[in-house]
Order: sequence, then structure tokens, then C-alpha cells
Amino acid sequence: MPLFNLFSKKSKEKKEQEKEVLNQGLEKTSKSFFSKIGKALAGKSKVDEEVLDNLEEALITSDVGIDTTLKIIDRIEKRVANDKYFGENELNQILKEEISSLLQENTSQDLSKFELPKLDMPYVLLVVGVNGVGKTTTIGKLASQFKAAGKKVVLGAADTFRAAAVDQLKIWGERNDVPVIEHGMNTAPSAVAYDAVKQGIELDADIVIIDTAGRLHNKLNLMKELTGIKKAIQKHVPEAPHEVMLVLDGSTGQNAFIQAKEFSNATDVSSLAITKLDGTAKGGVVLGISDQLQIPVKYIGVGEGIDDLQVFDKTEFVDSLFQQMN
Repeated sequence: MPLFNLFSKKSKEKKEQEKEVLNQGLEKTSKSFFSKIGKALAGKSKVDEEVLDNLEEALITSDVGIDTTLKIIDRIEKRVANDKYFGENELNQILKEEISSLLQENTSQDLSKFELPKLDMPYVLLVVGVNGVGKTTTIGKLASQFKAAGKKVVLGAADTFRAAAVDQLKIWGERNDVPVIEHGMNTAPSAVAYDAVKQGIELDADIVIIDTAGRLHNKLNLMKELTGIKKAIQKHVPEAPHEVMLVLDGSTGQNAFIQAKEFSNATDVSSLAITKLDGTAKGGVVLGISDQLQIPVKYIGVGEGIDDLQVFDKTEFVDSLFQQMN
């Protein structure tokens, strides 16, 4: 078999595996979503005010969020005023098309793989988020996948206040065979970040990922701490951080949306990773967060395995959300 065909086959197989993992991860969300949609349309042969009200309730209780729900309902109302409606399947298709359209309007670009821009210095990724959302685990999975993509990775353990946070990151570093820069507990996060970027430059790393304290006790303290970290790393790389990623727990539904708003008000969040979408029926929160905040959802977690942290593909996500329709 020609080498090109071999790589194409492997690529196709991996994509199919990732799709299966995504379908399984969103299965509970999809079943719950369509159960509510089915009840909203039960016994109806046309879209009237009652159907739209029921559909609105179904979307809101699926954690899509009020503002995004109202936007979707308005679009559907305009569509059915012009399109002939036959039944539940047709409305499901209209709903899928409008949700897909809404996601595509987000200015972010889908990524085809774990890739980085070409820079003379390491790409510096600052990771923020409250305790318990899977922040440090997400960093470990990112390190693994970037390394698998041929990138040289350095980790910085700047979450120096949470018990075992440093040790947890060190374990991920050993598992992935990547260096972890740490000063231990209760040390200055800015000093850790400074040394992590310095080490990244010395090792000619492609990316330096810095873990930060997982708390939002108040915006002033958060801004002060992150400002200190930014000033420290800018002594090495003036344009850093290149990205500030907020990690959210998708299983918390609207609480994740509230956290996203609070963090984006406190600092310049430029991307999102939404974890723990497997095992929950609240995956609809991805739609609301993407629509309302207009911050790119870059990665989603749909399982506990390293490869279960996936690059967020809007089309694939909507297809999996609507898998019960097929």
C-alpha cells in the first residue's frame, strides 16, 4: 500500500474513533435534549405559539441559556413562517440548521489538529479556572497531545496555593516525559511563570503551559495575581501570554456560564476548554457559552482518557448533539 494511502487510512480511522468518542460523550445530553423536544412537539402538526413556548422551555432546561434560546426561537419562528412544516422530523432539522448556523457565526476558527503558530519564541498558554473543573488534568492532556503532535512542551506549576496542585502537575509531567518548572507550595506564582518561560526558551520549546491558582475569590485579587504573572513572563517574551484559556466544567450547566462571564470580566480570556461533558445531560451549555460570550471554545472533554480531550469542531458537535434524530 502506498505510504500516502496508509496515512490517509490511519487518519480516517482516527477521525472515526474520535467521532465515536464524541457521540458517546454527548449521548446523555442528546437523549435528554430530544426527550424534551419530543414532549414539546407531541401531538402537534404545525408550529404554533404553544409549540414555540414548549420548545423554548425545552432549550432553556437543556442549559442552552435564556438569551441564546430566545435567539434560536426567533430564527425558527421566521423560518416556519416561510417554510411549509410537516411534522417533528422537519422541525428537528430546522432546529439543527439554526443551531449550526448560530455556532458558525462565532468568529473563531475550527482547528483540524493540535497546532501552533510559528514563532521565534515559545507559545505561552496561561490556563485559568476555579478548583474542581479539571484545569490541571486538562493541562496534562494538552501536554500529551501537543507532544504527540511533535511539539516540545514545558509546564509551569504556578498554582502554588492549592494542596497537591504542584504534585498533580508533576505527575502529568512524568507521565508525558515533559519538564515541569515548580517552586513548591505557597511560593510566588509570578516567579514560577518567569522560570517556566525562561526554561522554555533555553530548551527551544514550542509551547509553555502555565497552571494558575484555581480560585475566583474576588476580581481584584485575581487581576492582581494574573497581572503579576503576565509582567514576569513578558520579561522574556514581550507579547506573552499568547493565549489565556479558561477551563470550565460542563456538568455544572449554567454555573459554568456564570464563571465564564466572571473570568472574562476579570481578565482577557481568549479561549475556552469545556470539560466533563460525558456523563452529563447539560452539554447544551456549550451552545450558550459560545454564542453569548463570543470566546472561542477550543477544546471539549468527553471522557477521562487523554485522547478524550478533543479539538472543538462545531459541525461534529452539532451532529453528535442531534444523533438521536437519526
